[in-house]
Amino acid sequence: MRLKISAGYPGKPGVLRDVALEIAPGEIVGLVGRSGEGKSTLILSILGLLGLKNGTCTGGIEFQGRDLLRLKEKEMRKLRGLQIALVPQSPLSALNPNLRLGAQLEECWRAHRSGKPEWQPLLASVSLPTEPAFLRLYPRNLSVGMAQRFLIALALLHRPALLLADEPTSALDTITQAEILALFRRLNQETGVSILYISHDLASVAAICQRVAILHRGELVENAPTEEIFRTPQHPYTRQLLAAIPSLPRVMNEAPPAVQTGGLAALDSVHRTPAAAETTDDLSRLRS
Repeated sequence: MRLKISAGYPGKPGVLRDVALEIAPGEIVGLVGRSGEGKSTLILSILGLLGLKNGTCTGGIEFQGRDLLRLKEKEMRKLRGLQIALVPQSPLSALNPNLRLGAQLEECWRAHRSGKPEWQPLLASVSLPTEPAFLRLYPRNLSVGMAQRFLIALALLHRPALLLADEPTSALDTITQAEILALFRRLNQETGVSILYISHDLASVAAICQRVAILHRGELVENAPTEEIFRTPQHPYTRQLLAAIPSLPRVMNEAPPAVQTGGLAALDSVHRTPAAAETTDDLSRLRS
C-alpha cells in the first residue's frame, strides 16, 4: 500500500496534512503518535469510513493497483474484511455482546464467502482453545487477552493482505502485551500479511516493526527503519517520545522469562510457550 493524503473534519480541516506512507508486502510498519495526532483518522481514511464521521480525505491511497479513494462504497465493502482487516482497540467492547463467539465467526465469514470452514486451525493460530465449547461462549465470558486474540482471529479469517492494528495492546497487562506482540510477529512471518501497527508506545513498536513513522500535529515528521529511529532520532518530537519510555523496562521486567533474558529480539519466541494454557484454564473455570 502507498498513500499520500490530507484529511480533516468540518471546523477542523488539517487533521492530516500531506501524510505519505508506504507499506511493502510482508512488512510491519509502526505509526506512532500521541492521542489526537490523527492516527484514527488515517485508519478511517484507508477503510473508506471517514465519511461516517463527516470527514473528507484528498490525495490517493494505492492498494493492489487501485486508488481506494476513487472506489465506490460497494467496491470498498468487498475489500473491507477480505483484503484489508482491522484489529480495533478495546477488545471487549468491539465484540457483539449478544452473539456467541461461533456466531460472530460465521457472520464475518458469510460477509464475503459461503459455506462453513473449520474454525479449529484459525483458533489454534492465535493460541485460543479449539474445542466446540469455546465457540459457545459470549464475549463477557472472555478475559481481555482472550478477547484480543479472538479479534485477531476475526481479522485473519479471510487471509487479508493488509492488517490495520489500532492500539491492539493498550488495554492489556504487560505480560499479555508481550504475548500479543509475539503473536503479531509470528503471524506476519507465517502468512506474509502486511501490518500497519498503530500505537502511542514506542516500546511495543520496537518489538515487531521493521520501520517506524512518527505522526505529530497531522504531519509525518520522521519515517525510518526502527533501529535508526532509536539510535539517531532526527526530530525533537521523536526524541521526546523516546525519552518517555519507562514502559520498556516495565514490560521487560514483567514479561515471560524468555523475553527478559533475550531482550526485544526474543519476543518472537514467546509463541513457542503454551500460550493457550491460560485461556484453557479460563474455559475450565467457566464450566465449573
